[in-house]
Amino acid sequence: MKFFIDTANLDQIKEAQALGVLDGVTTNPSLMAKEGITGKNNILKHYVDICNIVDGDVSAEVNAVDYDGMIKEGEELADLHEQIVVKLPMTKEGIKACKYFSDKGIKTNVTLIFSAGQALLAAKAGATYCSPFLGRLDDVSTDGLNLIDEIRQIYDNYGFDTQILAASVRHTMHVVNCAKIGADVMTGPLSSILGLLKHPLTDIGLAQFIADFEKGNK
Repeated sequence: MKFFIDTANLDQIKEAQALGVLDGVTTNPSLMAKEGITGKNNILKHYVDICNIVDGDVSAEVNAVDYDGMIKEGEELADLHEQIVVKLPMTKEGIKACKYFSDKGIKTNVTLIFSAGQALLAAKAGATYCSPFLGRLDDVSTDGLNLIDEIRQIYDNYGFDTQILAASVRHTMHVVNCAKIGADVMTGPLSSILGLLKHPLTDIGLAQFIADFEKGNK
């Protein structure tokens, strides 16, 4: 399972990279705005800054909602850096743009997926990644993990190469359960990754080891 971090915060990206388990980054206009990154040139530069920190794919989202606008923005984003993945919305225009970029060998991430049918269309259009938003489904009392499971079954049935990128991951158990189901990638906050490190018995055991060492080496 690949670990992506969902943020535009460079310090958090550096911390995840230093941990040695980071495979990529996803971000969006909302996350950029949260970090105070505004204006086209600043946003484009920030994407490059992220690419210079990590080794893997970096999803960069288009803002246009029409086909021609998506193509124009997507090509500009793809030209920024070889690690850039063009992030497109799950709409009719987005699927058409996905097919265009896929045919040109440009990686894509179809986002805002909330049904297995949408994920099937993304795979048919040649998406590199599809991003089902499990956390947002959980927020409206719908089983987000069940959607991941359905998509996994469909993709396995037909041998689609599209990778399931479990998005809107909120916490550590989301990560573990997505891994059990077979999601190819998870993207979430730094806390969802760091949470995997923690267990009270580990802390207790380490404290005991240190105490015993100090007793015998004074």
